[in-house]
Amino acid sequence: MKKFISWNVNGLRACVGKNFIEDFKALDADAFCLQETKLQEGQIDLDLPGYFQYWNYAEKKGYSGTAIFTKEEPLAVTLGIGSPEHDCEGRAITLEYDNYYLITFYVPNAQDGLKRIDYRMDWEDKVRNYVGKLAKKKPVIICGDLNVAHEEIDLKNPKTNIGNAGFSYEERGKFSELLDSGFVDSYRYLYPEKIEYSWWSYRFNSRANNTGWRIDYFVVSENAKDKIKDAKIHTGIFGSDHCPVELDIDL
Repeated sequence: MKKFISWNVNGLRACVGKNFIEDFKALDADAFCLQETKLQEGQIDLDLPGYFQYWNYAEKKGYSGTAIFTKEEPLAVTLGIGSPEHDCEGRAITLEYDNYYLITFYVPNAQDGLKRIDYRMDWEDKVRNYVGKLAKKKPVIICGDLNVAHEEIDLKNPKTNIGNAGFSYEERGKFSELLDSGFVDSYRYLYPEKIEYSWWSYRFNSRANNTGWRIDYFVVSENAKDKIKDAKIHTGIFGSDHCPVELDIDL
């Protein structure tokens, strides 16, 4: 059984000052995938005994970025998705193992007024193509801040957010396309009616009021869905405006 954790830390240096190491040790995952690390090489020195560390930094300082810390050394590591216009933002890491791929994504935000929706749509199409090719070889596990609440159950106030970034018809449609292409939202697969969130705005006392969104996921290829044992959202862990999400899977 493997235990995987995904967490948008919204600035790893800030998160380290808010119990990150303690939470990391308590969760004791086989692989720990981070998004929005917001740092460059050499700006942090994390002592994580027993873990291999893989980082993908954005060219722009203090922006985006991903990392995976894993107990098992992979066969191969790929940074990015093979798309120059997207790979400069440090949004993807793929680890290849004997019988699966583990991928973390930090999906571009469409921004207010959907200013970046065209960039986001292009990202979605390229990612779906990328993971689809891998899934033909062996099971694929995707995790990360996918920056979309797929259905109305996935956010507190769906009616007032229709068309907004993260709940636009375009973004939700692309997530549906990904699932339709042979992938499964692990949390919804196990818990079709359960309401929990993974992100809360820092404004309006959102977390205290649980006015949240579920935008952090583990999505697995169809050929691995029967191996899913549990999916969890760790709402009691603070340190970021997101909380960690977990996948337990028997690979």
